[in-house]
Amino acid sequence: MSKQLPSSNNLTKLPTEAEREEQLMQDVRLLLENLICREEATVKLILNCLYDAGATNLINQKFSSRTLNKTLKWVSKMSKPAFRMIAWQWFKQNCPKLITDWLRSKIEFEKVETPQVEVVVEQPNTNFNTLSQTQYQIYEVQQLRTQIKLLTGILLGVVTLLTGSFIWAGYLLERSHLQVVEELQTQVKTLEANVNKR
Repeated sequence: MSKQLPSSNNLTKLPTEAEREEQLMQDVRLLLENLICREEATVKLILNCLYDAGATNLINQKFSSRTLNKTLKWVSKMSKPAFRMIAWQWFKQNCPKLITDWLRSKIEFEKVETPQVEVVVEQPNTNFNTLSQTQYQIYEVQQLRTQIKLLTGILLGVVTLLTGSFIWAGYLLERSHLQVVEELQTQVKTLEANVNKR
């Protein structure tokens, strides 16, 4: 029944600085996870504020039409619960690691080295064709505009789909609520009729 004592090699082996730092950063991450779980309401309020400000700014910046602007703002308010649920899950899973990595980057001090100055002499390109360069830039601008239009269309489609889904879910919920109320009213009438017969 005697326990073996740890060998003297295990007692004298101390963690290295890198292992100690890694353990401390793991502790920071666990503390952040604990803080986020304890302050769930606060984090959700912060996410709500960020969503409201970000959605309003994005809509104002991208859509100048008043009716479309107001419609999209209404849609953004309707889709807020879905955003809140998704954002909370994402925040809970990713932010402790992101914040820990950011904090680690702030406490790691790198040696400042004086940059080596390198002189580069460029040969003038005599065959440089400014017309073709301008045409290429125009082509790039057109491609970017096409991509913006495509992404705007996709965004509107997703927003429309989400709005339709929320409206449909609300309609179904209201119908089921009305059915329950009608069933309860029928049961009450049946009970009243039975009581009156006695």
